[in-house]
Amino acid sequence: MQVTVGVYGDELRPLADALGLPMVPTVGPGLTLAKQGDALVLAGEERRYGKPLRADFVTGRAAHRRRFGGGRGQLVAKACGLGKIDSPTVIDATAGLGRDAFVLAGLGARVMMIERSPVIHALLDDALQRARQVDELAEVVARMWLYHGDACCDLPELTERSGLMPQVVHLDPMFPHRSKSALVKKEMRVFRELAGGDDDAPRLLEAALATATHRVVVKRPRKASPIEGPEPHHVIEGKTSRYDLYVHRSLTP
Repeated sequence: MQVTVGVYGDELRPLADALGLPMVPTVGPGLTLAKQGDALVLAGEERRYGKPLRADFVTGRAAHRRRFGGGRGQLVAKACGLGKIDSPTVIDATAGLGRDAFVLAGLGARVMMIERSPVIHALLDDALQRARQVDELAEVVARMWLYHGDACCDLPELTERSGLMPQVVHLDPMFPHRSKSALVKKEMRVFRELAGGDDDAPRLLEAALATATHRVVVKRPRKASPIEGPEPHHVIEGKTSRYDLYVHRSLTP
């Protein structure tokens, strides 16, 4: 798949040309897309944006969560039906850095990721390419497919193009983090400047409900109200977050 990515700042045009990265419209000044070691990263002023942002399935939090995260007992796994069937087909319509998608694929799900920000999409594509080079991860990432588009309006077309029949659509709309962690706040600031807010979450939920054959699962802060629209049928609640489940029919083996 051809990946189109953004580079921030005209002074980076030579770097973009050297990396073979075409220029696209951008929304946030002061952020640059560049190679750091073998990884593509998005970097900006550290006081505002924190450390360079990258998607990574090989090391760090993703690797730790894969080994010690709790397997199918994790909230996202339960919500997406991993306790009911071995290999559900899931669309992660708000992929972000792919953390939940990687967990689901590692537990046996087939996961189609959709990301609307071309820059975040590029970080994800880079992470997938690096993970394919690691023997123990090759089987996991072989169950992950990445598409660039806005799920609010592109979900039917992208689903048809993928050839997958999604039993589950997973949504994690952006919401204001109340965490005291400066790192989380800075990471979310980058996401907001790249992808904007999720004021269209009700429309996204509507599109997801029209696409999933069995259920839509929506991640929310534990005390937040549900997305505007139909009431969820079930709720799976954790310490800081919850999943609202909208069920068309039961997942069965």
